[in-house]
Amino acid sequence: MPQDRVFVGVDVSKDRLDVAVLEGESFAVSNDAAGLRDLVRRLRAAKASLIGLEATGGYEKAAVEALLTAGLDARLLDPRKVRRFAQACGVLAKNDRIDAELIARFVALMPSRSARIDPAAARLAELVDARRRLVEEQARLDNAARMVRDPVLIRLAQRRRGRTRLDLVLIEKRLAQLIAEDDDLARKDALLRSVPGVGPVLAWTLLARLPELGDLDARQVAALVGVAPYDHDSGARRGRRAIRGGRPIVRNVLYMAALVGARFNPALAAMKARLAQAGKPPKVVLVALMRKLITILNAMLRDNASWRAATA
Repeated sequence: MPQDRVFVGVDVSKDRLDVAVLEGESFAVSNDAAGLRDLVRRLRAAKASLIGLEATGGYEKAAVEALLTAGLDARLLDPRKVRRFAQACGVLAKNDRIDAELIARFVALMPSRSARIDPAAARLAELVDARRRLVEEQARLDNAARMVRDPVLIRLAQRRRGRTRLDLVLIEKRLAQLIAEDDDLARKDALLRSVPGVGPVLAWTLLARLPELGDLDARQVAALVGVAPYDHDSGARRGRRAIRGGRPIVRNVLYMAALVGARFNPALAAMKARLAQAGKPPKVVLVALMRKLITILNAMLRDNASWRAATA
């Protein structure tokens, strides 16, 4: 590793940030405004080059924003990759101090992508996530309602389902409002939804959870979503290619869009027919359609071209 660079790992919890400067000091600060100011001051003094933090379901957001605002290079890491890195290093023990040091070693040795502040995408992501939870809750309530017989329980289930539907409408109106108020988001939303098979849910999800769309090449965007096939070969054996990693929230919504696109999007329908005629299994065909769709959408945003212009 470069000797003139300072690598830092931050282990994030709800109330505390444990910090390890590789081959330097370790310390902890509170995960609040005062603690974040102290963190920025100390890391500036240490001349930190790269700072790694694990994605922990939201507790890391304030720290990442504070570091980026201060001009420091923060890297948001997949906890599974860090854990596997620890296993590869033979580190079996686990506590906050050890985790912080492992994160520092990870960013020193492994490739990672700089985090970025995108306030508009963050606001959308909050609403998109809330909508997804409501949809899951609605499905759970629908299933539970089929199992009850008591009149009181039936009325309660109907009331909850009605409340959930109203909440969904409210969230979707808010999403539409936020996009309409932002010229860049409105432009991207219109481009995305010009594609047959792309509806509001996929457009919202891509704008919120894949803000890099349009800034990547085809291989990068496929890998980021998790629809890039990886080799599984050894010696003379040629294993079956498989997808892995990526952003499951985006991939799950893209899956449904590919199903619809296979029926109503002429480019995807032709591709499906060609692959099916070649004897490809249905799941392989569907993943290929997902990869084709996200590649098209990435190119459209990159070139600022609508579906009609892109296919003219």
